[in-house]
Amino acid sequence: MYKVPEGLKYSRSHEWVRLEDSSIAVVGITDHAQAELGDIVYLNLPEPGRMLQYDEQFGEVESVKAVSELYTPLTGEVIESNNPILDNTEIVNEDPYIKGWLIKLRIADPKELENLMDANGYIRMLE
Repeated sequence: MYKVPEGLKYSRSHEWVRLEDSSIAVVGITDHAQAELGDIVYLNLPEPGRMLQYDEQFGEVESVKAVSELYTPLTGEVIESNNPILDNTEIVNEDPYIKGWLIKLRIADPKELENLMDANGYIRMLE
């Protein structure tokens, strides 16, 4: 079974969201997503300052099996990308929820969080 931490929000496209405070969200891919992808060999992440709309493609993840798009689960401005993982992509496989985060967003519309699943909802979707 995959790790699905409580206290995070999850999208249908297998991204997770952790709120740092009421206006900043950290986004990454789930344990399920990294496991399905296999060994990640390349990441393409957006530059800070880019505005993203809900469900917009914000990057790509390439593994030994496939190339997959990354979709933003919230509308907002990219305030930081996790650049250290670009040279050590295996961190996303090893620790997708802590060290392997992808971007931080300044949230434009906190109500969009209601569109995301809690841990139990995400587990049900995977079943």
